[in-house]
Amino acid sequence: MKKKQEFTFIKNYSMNQIQLIKVLTVIVLGIWLGACNSSTQEYSPKPRGFNRIDLPQHTYQTLPNEYPYSFEYSKEAIIQIDTFKNAEPHWIIVYYPKLNTRIQFTYKKVNNDLGSLQKMMGDAAKLAFNHDKKAYSITDKLLITKSGKKAVIFELEGEVPSPYQFFVTDSTKHYLRGAVYLMTATENDSLKPIIDYMKVDSRHILESLKWQ
Repeated sequence: MKKKQEFTFIKNYSMNQIQLIKVLTVIVLGIWLGACNSSTQEYSPKPRGFNRIDLPQHTYQTLPNEYPYSFEYSKEAIIQIDTFKNAEPHWIIVYYPKLNTRIQFTYKKVNNDLGSLQKMMGDAAKLAFNHDKKAYSITDKLLITKSGKKAVIFELEGEVPSPYQFFVTDSTKHYLRGAVYLMTATENDSLKPIIDYMKVDSRHILESLKWQ
């Protein structure tokens, strides 16, 4: 009975009225769809922005001759003696006050001891991969400098305090390890410009490295 009433109700409309209803329906649907599209555009997620970081130019100076190694380090940095309780002679920190970042250097004599050198290199790998719980990517690669020195570099991505580490050795007398540390609690994604800046400086240190 209900269906019959509805049919009778529609049947009572004139053709002009039916056409008007169709036109109004199209207009209403158009407005509704347009509002949905406008709403989607207005509330669509936007890429997360980060605070601008003004980085200094890459300019360098030479490390004093009081160490068994020498390299060119940033003029924005200062040399500090490593005061860690297990620190050994010639362990230093290249500290960047404006960036609140540092590169920690640990030096050891090899003395033609292959077994000792292998242990040093193994320890360097362990220190890098100890961050595997927070790092979502750890890559290691061999770098051959312009002067023919061989270095191993570890690049870590994720919320790790040391995103860039490396070691270099002449395999007979000298071994030097470096690790970049971010001295801030800010997420590493927002510190990427600083990390990239430190990578450039670290590469320059390796390229300019000389054994004394």
